[in-house]
Amino acid sequence: MEYKNIWDFIFELGQQKFVCHDGLRLAGIKDRDSIGEHALRTAQIAYILARLENYENPYKVCTIAVFHEIGECRVGDINKIANRYIKCDEENAVREQTEKLSYIGKEIFELWKEFEHTKAGIIAKDADLLELAATAKELLEKGYDTEDWINNQIERLQTPEAKKLGNILKKQNSTDWWKGIKKFSYLPERVKKHYEKI
Repeated sequence: MEYKNIWDFIFELGQQKFVCHDGLRLAGIKDRDSIGEHALRTAQIAYILARLENYENPYKVCTIAVFHEIGECRVGDINKIANRYIKCDEENAVREQTEKLSYIGKEIFELWKEFEHTKAGIIAKDADLLELAATAKELLEKGYDTEDWINNQIERLQTPEAKKLGNILKKQNSTDWWKGIKKFSYLPERVKKHYEKI
């Protein structure tokens, strides 16, 4: 295996920073998350969801989620409406992306193919849907019309723990996580004084 091929692949993966999720454009959102940003939080959710589901190898689920969008470096992100008319061969794109990476490429390609099709892949897909729903929730709270987006993602969830998380998401505010932090008694005095001024 040539190390140049590894760098070519790594630089191609960098394109994920520039490919935006296209579906959110339909809701009038100009500054959309990139597929790279989406893949990161999806992988983080995948690990958590795999643990909640007591899946024996949460690292595999997380790795599937890390690589689930790599084909979009070449084919872009096609929203559900456009997908009715445009068909692309994303599998062939991923095969070509990974073929020069010897055994590493074969492993990545096999992990990519598992997305949605094995127990680990179903958990990774649910993490993907939860991430999309979370993004839509954040945007809904900013005034965008994304409630259908949230509901559509949650309806597609398959695992019991993902369904629980999806139902809680509907009721929760995305900024709840930081509220009350300034009340924590273990904060250093200088930090408490800073928050009291806010």
